Amino acid sequence: MTLQVEGVVSAAQLRGTAEHIAALQQPDGLIPWFAGHYADPWNHVEAAMALNTAGLRVAARAAYEWCARTQQADGSWPMQIVGTEITESSTDANQVAYVAAGVWHDWLLTSDRTFVDAMWPVVRAAIDWVLELQRPDGAISWSRDAAGVANPEALLIGSSSIVMSLRCALALAELVGDEHPEWELAAARLAHAVRAHPQHFGDLAEQGRYSMHWYYPVLGGAAVGASGRALIDAQWDEFVVPGRGVRCVSDRPWVTAAETCELALALDAVGDRARAGRLFADIQFLRADGGGYWTGWVWPEESVWPGEQSTWTSAAVLLAADALAEATPAHALFRGTGLPELLEVGCDEECLVDA
Repeated sequence: MTLQVEGVVSAAQLRGTAEHIAALQQPDGLIPWFAGHYADPWNHVEAAMALNTAGLRVAARAAYEWCARTQQADGSWPMQIVGTEITESSTDANQVAYVAAGVWHDWLLTSDRTFVDAMWPVVRAAIDWVLELQRPDGAISWSRDAAGVANPEALLIGSSSIVMSLRCALALAELVGDEHPEWELAAARLAHAVRAHPQHFGDLAEQGRYSMHWYYPVLGGAAVGASGRALIDAQWDEFVVPGRGVRCVSDRPWVTAAETCELALALDAVGDRARAGRLFADIQFLRADGGGYWTGWVWPEESVWPGEQSTWTSAAVLLAADALAEATPAHALFRGTGLPELLEVGCDEECLVDA
């Protein structure tokens, strides 16, 4: 099928969005947020997934080759890179884990076993590094500093995303015949922490304000089916601005294209394709002439804000378009299709203790 959303955005327009991302890619394969800004490993992989979705395979593979070439000895990548210079040497667990989602996404698209075999040591080292940060309550500490000391706080958004990355890593492990049952238990305990114990996360004070806290447990696959739909319904009116999209922050007057498209992906994951499609259509007013998308829109000024067309925003658009159009073999990634089911775990003494 063609990557287009009928009556909303054409195949040529979406190709232009991918080319916007590719034009910002550095010669070494790294993809920054926008020209002159830093790159981080999570957004870099998200952009690579979007390039692959649109058929820009050479650019996508260059991005993954950057991951393989620059992975640090412990399995991680630094949090921020400008050009070839590390500007923040701390490491973020969610950023490191996401390479697994990217490699699984590539496999779904291309069935290229040679690529998977080449990237498997990268994924394995990254996931082993991430799981060193898992706390007794199942949550994952969000970072290590430059000296390798773990930050004890876990963040709900990051941990929710890591659930998806761990499931992708488990699928890859099964594919290559290097299974890791300890990862399976770690993923189950993490998903339980996200669903059952949001109070254990260090960003608790912000959980009612930021839309990502609201829908990321669904997007990452920790909350599925009826429970996922109920979670989304609970704060719909706080975050969704009819005809405009999703607020980044519930009490601030601006919507953002990336959050809107991610919510569309979360809705698609729980079978609510009608609302997903409406949200995707709503955000098209933020499309720029060159194919990129403005990050957000603020009122009463009725203007773009901030004045940037971030690669991760364009990437979210492309991934949401694929989910809605069902155009590629990877369109159901965020539905969890083909991924191993999470084990069911209950509370134990550790997770009942306030973190």
